[in-house]
Amino acid sequence: MKRKLSITVHSGLKKLGADLKKARLRRGLKMSVVADQAGISRETLAKIQKGDSGVSIGNYASVIFAIGLGVDWTNLADTEKDIIGRMLDEERIPLRARDKKI
Repeated sequence: MKRKLSITVHSGLKKLGADLKKARLRRGLKMSVVADQAGISRETLAKIQKGDSGVSIGNYASVIFAIGLGVDWTNLADTEKDIIGRMLDEERIPLRARDKKI
């Protein structure tokens, strides 16, 4: 059974797919060339350009590299930029240190 995506995730994938298509067209790259360089089929590339959630993130990443958009996406979950996670860590710091019993 396929799980329904949130509107935010669905629209984000649609935008990513449209942006990848636009980047490919701006570079004058044929679908067959990008698909071949990414190691996927033309059909999978078409699904990516439509923002299909059933396509693996690895295939999306392969297309990003094949088009030449670089590696900026690898910093999406950078722990140094995780403000909420760092705030939660700060809350867990004990108010005082205690000796451990051996």
